[in-house]
Amino acid sequence: MKLKTILAAGMLAVVAAACTEHKTLDMNWEVETPDGWIPAQVPGTLMGTLTANGIEPEALTADDYARINKTQFDKSWKYRTTFDLQPLNEGEHAVLNFDGISYRANVWLNGKQIANSKEMYGAFRQFEYDVTNEIAQQNKLEVEVFRAQPGEPNIGFADWNPRPADENMGIYREVRVKTCGNVALSHSAVRSRVNTETLNEAWLTIATELRNLSDKPVEGTVQGTADGQKFNYRVSLAPGEKKRFVSPTEIHINKPKLWWCHNMGKPELCDLHIEFAEDHKISDFEDVRFGIREIKSYLTDEGYRAFSLNGQPVLLRGAGWTDDIYLRDTPESNRQQLEYVRDMNMNTVRLEGFWGTSQNLYDLCDELGLFILVGWSCHWEWEDYIGSPCDELYGGILSPENIDLIARSFEDQVMWLRYHPSIIGWFVGSDMLPKPELEKKYQQFLSTEDDRQYLISAKDQTSEISGPSGTKMAGPYEYVGPSYWYLPDAPGGAFGFNTETGIGAQLPVKESLQKMLGPNLFPIDQRWNILCTASGSDMNSLKQLNEVIRNRFSEAKDIDEYLRRADMLNYESTKAMFESFRVRLPHTTGIIQWMLNSSRPGIYWQLYDYYKQPNAAYYGVKKANAPVQLIYDYYTKAVYAVNETLHPAKATARMQLLRGDKSTDDSQEIEIAPGMVTKVFDIDMAQAPAAFLLLKLGDDITNEYFIVSEKDTYDWDKTTWVHTPITKYASYAMLDSLCTTDVKLTTTPTNDGYQVQISNPTDKVAFMIRLTAKNQGELICPAYWSDNYLTLAPGETRTVTCRMPSLTDKTKVEIGVFKQ
Repeated sequence: MKLKTILAAGMLAVVAAACTEHKTLDMNWEVETPDGWIPAQVPGTLMGTLTANGIEPEALTADDYARINKTQFDKSWKYRTTFDLQPLNEGEHAVLNFDGISYRANVWLNGKQIANSKEMYGAFRQFEYDVTNEIAQQNKLEVEVFRAQPGEPNIGFADWNPRPADENMGIYREVRVKTCGNVALSHSAVRSRVNTETLNEAWLTIATELRNLSDKPVEGTVQGTADGQKFNYRVSLAPGEKKRFVSPTEIHINKPKLWWCHNMGKPELCDLHIEFAEDHKISDFEDVRFGIREIKSYLTDEGYRAFSLNGQPVLLRGAGWTDDIYLRDTPESNRQQLEYVRDMNMNTVRLEGFWGTSQNLYDLCDELGLFILVGWSCHWEWEDYIGSPCDELYGGILSPENIDLIARSFEDQVMWLRYHPSIIGWFVGSDMLPKPELEKKYQQFLSTEDDRQYLISAKDQTSEISGPSGTKMAGPYEYVGPSYWYLPDAPGGAFGFNTETGIGAQLPVKESLQKMLGPNLFPIDQRWNILCTASGSDMNSLKQLNEVIRNRFSEAKDIDEYLRRADMLNYESTKAMFESFRVRLPHTTGIIQWMLNSSRPGIYWQLYDYYKQPNAAYYGVKKANAPVQLIYDYYTKAVYAVNETLHPAKATARMQLLRGDKSTDDSQEIEIAPGMVTKVFDIDMAQAPAAFLLLKLGDDITNEYFIVSEKDTYDWDKTTWVHTPITKYASYAMLDSLCTTDVKLTTTPTNDGYQVQISNPTDKVAFMIRLTAKNQGELICPAYWSDNYLTLAPGETRTVTCRMPSLTDKTKVEIGVFKQ
C-alpha cells in the first residue's frame, strides 16, 4: 500500500495535522546464529536468510536439500533491528504492526516485552500493538521466533515440493510502525456496485477500521475523496474502542472508469484518500488504489459455480500459484511471472494459500487485470501435512481453539486484502469443507465486511450451511491425451469449474534441466525423482511419462529425442485442456491448470520452470487462450471459432489438412458474436491414419494440430483422483518417420527485441519449431515470443516477434525442430 505524507488536494480545511509518520521496517535486520549475528531478510524466512548468507545451500537440487540439518530449527531464533522516529507530541500515539510471523513470537521494544508467544501465534494472524509508552526517537526492536509444531496450521506447502526445511519460520511479512493522533485508521477499502445494463454509473461504499488509542471518548470525521468525489461522515468512538466503519450512504459516480480483466478491457484503477479528523486536526490517513467493478458468483442451471464481471459472464482460465519455497519472491520476480500469465492469455491466478510476503502480488494483479482466487491450502486437511488427526469431511481444523484461530486468521487476511479489485472469491476449503461451526463464523464476518463469494471447497462438496460448492476437483494430475478433455465420460473434462487439474510431468527445457541435474541427462534415472512431486503415493517419478512416450512412439534413443517427444505431449494435451473448456461453453465455467510455477527446481505441474524459462505447455496455453481462435474438437472432429471479447469478430477462417502428400483446403468468411462458439469446419480423417491440421483466422491467428484417426482407449472403471489409465494408446509413430526440414531464419532488430521470419522451403511439414534467444550461450530470460513450438506447412513463411527487456548486441536467435 502506498502511503502519502502530503494531504490530497481539495480536502476539507484543517487547522493542523498530527505527526503522521509511516515506516516499513525492512532494513537493518539481523538474526543470531551460533557464530554470531548475520544480516537477515525481513520479510523472509530463516532459510531465506541462511541461503542468502551462504550458510545453507541455494540450489535445492540433487541431494542438497536432504543434507540440511533440520534440527537447528527446533529451537527459537532471535531477530533484531533499530529504527528512528520523530518525537511524539501531546495527544500523539505510536502503533507497531506485524503482518505475518511464522509461527510464534516474543517481542521486545526498547527492552520492554510487548508480546509473548502464548498470545502471538498463527501464521495468518496479524498483530497491532499500541507502543506509545515504549517508543523513543532511537529504537531497538527484538523478536524471538518459534517454528510451527505438528498440528499447528502453518503456511501451506503440500505435495508440490518437499516441506520447507525451516517450516517457513521467520518474520515473513512486513513489520510497520506509524505515529498518529488519538484515532488510528487501517484496512480502508471501497466496495462498488455497477449499473450492469448501461455501465454508465456506479455506487461506492467506503469502509475502514478505526481505533481510539486514547482513554477518552472521541468524536470526529471520516473524510476524504474516492475517485475524486468528496465524502465526510461523523463518527463517535468510546475510550479504547475499535470500530469497523462502513459509510451509511453511497457515493454516486457518473460514467465510471471500470476495472476489467485484461482480456475484456482495461483494468482502470482509482484513488482513495481517507482521513480521520478530530477537532479539525488530521489524526491518521491512508491512501489505496481500488477498482470500480461488480463481481457476482452464482450457480448455473446445471449447478456449476460461475462468475460475472460488470454483468458479463466470464470463463475463468488460469493456473495455481506457489511462492518460492523459502518465500524469496521479489516485486521483480512477481511481475515477471504475472506478465507471463497475461502473455498466455489467461485471466486468473489461483492461490492455494494466502501467498505473498507483502501486498505486491495483489497490487500487480490489480494493475495487470488478473483475477485472483485466494484461500486456504489443503495442507491443513491431511494428517501427513498438518501432523494431527483429520476428519474425512472437515480436515484438521476441528478443536474450538483451532476454529477460533482460523476464523480470526481469515478475518485478518480479508481485512488486509479487501481493497483489491482483482480478488473475486475466498476459498475457505480446498479438498474438504470447513466444519459447520467455522463456516458460520466466516458467514457472519463476511456479511458485514466483504461482498465477495466465499467458496466452501475446491472440490464437489455440499455444505449443510450453504449448499453445494459448484466446483469440481476430480483430476487428472497425471498424463491424459488431448482427446480426454472432450470425452463425456471424463470426470475432469470440459464441464463445470475444474479448480485444479493437469497432465503431470511438464519438463523444463534442456538448458534448465542441465542446471538441475548436470550435463549428463540420459538415461532417465533415479536422479530425476527428487525433481518430481513430494507425494508418497504417486507422481514421484517419471514412470508415467516414460510409459506414454514408449507407447505413443518407441524407446527414446537419447535425451534430445526424449525431450522433443515430452514437449510434444505436454504442448498438445495442455493446450487441449484449455481449448475444450472454451469450445464447450456455456457448460463450462472455469479451468485451473495445476500448477503455474514451481517453488523449487522441479519437473512436474508447471508452465515455466524455477528459473522462469517457459516450457512447451506455456505456448500451447498461449495459443489455446487467444481471445479469438479456431479450435479443433477431438470428440466431434470439427473446428469451432471462439470469441471471448466484448465485440463481434469478423474474419476469414482457413483450414489445411495435410495427409501425406495430399492436402485438403477450405475457407469461409465468418462472424463470431461476443462470448459465442461457432462451428466452422468438419474434419474427415477417414482416408488417413494421421494428419497435420493447420488453421488460420484472419492474417495472423494460427493454430496447429497433429491428429490421428486411432483413439486412445481409457479404462474408466479404474479412474482415480490421479488419472484414468490408458489401456491402448493412439500411435504417433508417423512423427518418428518425419523427414528433416531445413527451416530458414531471418532476424530483424526492433526497439525491444527481434522480428523473426521463419521459412519452410521444403515440401514437408516443419513440426514443433522451437525458437530460442541466447546471450553468449545462455537463454535470455524473460523472452516473450509471440508464438513458439509452431508448425509450418510446406512452403510457408511466418513472422513472429520476440520482446526482450535485456536485449544486447550479442543476442542470437536459434532454432530447433521436432525431427533433426
